[in-house]
Amino acid sequence: MNGSVLDKYRFFDTDERIRQIAFDLYSSVKDLPIISPHGHVDPALLAGNEPFPDPTELFIIPDHYIYRMLYSQGIKLEGLGIPTVDGTEVEKDHRKIWQIFGDNFYLFAGTPTGVWLRHEFVEVFGIEEKLNSKNAMDIYDRIQEKLKTKEFLPRTLFDKFNIEVLSTTDGAADTLEHHKKIKESGWKGRVVPCFRPDAVVNILTKNWKNEIDRLSSASKIEINSYKDFIKAIENRREYFKANGAVSTDQGTISPYTHKLSYGEADAIFSRALKGLASESDWMLFTANMLMEMARMSTEDGLVMQLHPGSLRNHNQKLYERFGLDKGADIPVQTEYTKNLYELLNKYGSYPGFTVIVFTLDESTYSRELATLAGHYPAMRLGPPWWFHDSIQGMTRFRQSVTETAGFYNTVGFNDDTRAFLSIPARHDLARRMDSNFLAGLVARHIIDMDEARQLSRALAYELVKKAYKL
Repeated sequence: MNGSVLDKYRFFDTDERIRQIAFDLYSSVKDLPIISPHGHVDPALLAGNEPFPDPTELFIIPDHYIYRMLYSQGIKLEGLGIPTVDGTEVEKDHRKIWQIFGDNFYLFAGTPTGVWLRHEFVEVFGIEEKLNSKNAMDIYDRIQEKLKTKEFLPRTLFDKFNIEVLSTTDGAADTLEHHKKIKESGWKGRVVPCFRPDAVVNILTKNWKNEIDRLSSASKIEINSYKDFIKAIENRREYFKANGAVSTDQGTISPYTHKLSYGEADAIFSRALKGLASESDWMLFTANMLMEMARMSTEDGLVMQLHPGSLRNHNQKLYERFGLDKGADIPVQTEYTKNLYELLNKYGSYPGFTVIVFTLDESTYSRELATLAGHYPAMRLGPPWWFHDSIQGMTRFRQSVTETAGFYNTVGFNDDTRAFLSIPARHDLARRMDSNFLAGLVARHIIDMDEARQLSRALAYELVKKAYKL
């Protein structure tokens, strides 16, 4: 064996005093239920509750964290079995794909993906040796045998992971059929949708008109004007809320917010329907829709999430061949003080309204985001997201925002994952890192142990439950 057993003190400070305090704090929260309020697990997985086909389908094909690293080393996505948009042939031999994974597993050393995978192998499958070229097929077979058993069905794992709530992410025109099937099955697991209207808001995408047609069909509102469009969005939000949704989400390049007049918005929408919208139109329409989504949240109570700062599908050839979400979304510089000015001045003090802001631009943590969240009652800071959902990323976040925003203007942790098995691994890492940060404050007499225990529970469980109204 290659010695991969998980150390109980992993990720904690090497200073003995801090490490012991961190372990004590972590021990008090490690078994709390998991609330996963934002992620991308396919609800069909839990609706069907069918056995996972094989280790490759479980670990590699749905997880761009894994195959983006392999791609960066020159391994083609076709060779990893990633489906293409046009349905052209890709590698079908999943054992061969797993062998490639094993051959290159060393690439994940020091990365959060490596940390999560090690947790999954040991804690979920009882595999203590590190994956490598020699043992890849043996580990594949051992996992495959377990996947055939009832103990490894998705719903059984959901319960074993102690997940209290799992939120998926669903398009505005989604029928939510899988959510309905879950409810009708009688299973007690709570899986809720999240309303994400990006596909109908982004007027420059080539499939935008088709998405508007889908929205029209789903809402049963013929959309020929901006007024019709807003009615359809409101209709779908109501439908999502009736089916358990507690939040909305929008992914934008810029957090720019600006309310257009009805005439301005309608003119842009009309140009978009004719295929004549410009980049300026797109920027203004998106800014206007952020204002509209905030306005709607003050009326229907859905929590608003904002994920700015990602240039989606940076690798155009990859996008054209494989479609969305293939690991090529790259961070861009963002600004929040001026861009959120209109939204926060209009709704930032509105009772009952919550907007949770995430960023990929760490330079804005202390300069802008912490100060804004430390002032406006409606604003909360989302946890380190995507590339910063890591040991050092979590530490940088707490170091940057705590003195200005405090802990209670943040929302705990969410895993934002497509990889179902990584949920407990990600939450365990977050609980360890928050415990370690708190332990450092205790050791330096900034907070006392009673405060640390209270904060530890808040960060692991209470803040997320309150912020997302769960």
